[in-house]
Amino acid sequence: MDKTVFNVLFLCTGNSARSILAESLLNNLGKGRFRAFSAGSHPAGQVNPFALELLEKNHFPTGELRSKPWDEFAHPDAPHLDFVITVCDNAAGEICPVWPGQPITAHWGIPDPAVIVGNDEAKRRAFIDAMNQLQRRISMFVSLPFAKLDDMKLQQAVREIGKTI
Repeated sequence: MDKTVFNVLFLCTGNSARSILAESLLNNLGKGRFRAFSAGSHPAGQVNPFALELLEKNHFPTGELRSKPWDEFAHPDAPHLDFVITVCDNAAGEICPVWPGQPITAHWGIPDPAVIVGNDEAKRRAFIDAMNQLQRRISMFVSLPFAKLDDMKLQQAVREIGKTI
């Protein structure tokens, strides 16, 4: 797959934590080669404050992040998607919209930091763990030799990344 900029959609149920972290990480680590988006099947309507706090603490821009429904990306005027990656097990099991252009799909399940019960420090730790796992996977993703892989091999490589811890 030889392209200048790849569009990547990260999906989750609530689109308030993991998919938001992934969107911000890829937009940063992708160094202009990727344009990341995120959405949810049942969006929470707001970004989790612990996600925003962690991104801001690590100097990632947060101004454009918002919780939104995934059907925004199924419309004909939506950006053409090259990859659709689910980051939560619930969204992976749901019937997704039909994405125009048949993007490469993968599942990168990450434990949900937003469901952690406890004090703020325990919640922050869960968000750090999720971000670290996403950062490892996204670093592997951006390092793939896209121009040398056909769609089938690229699909396999992106799915394999989801098996790393």
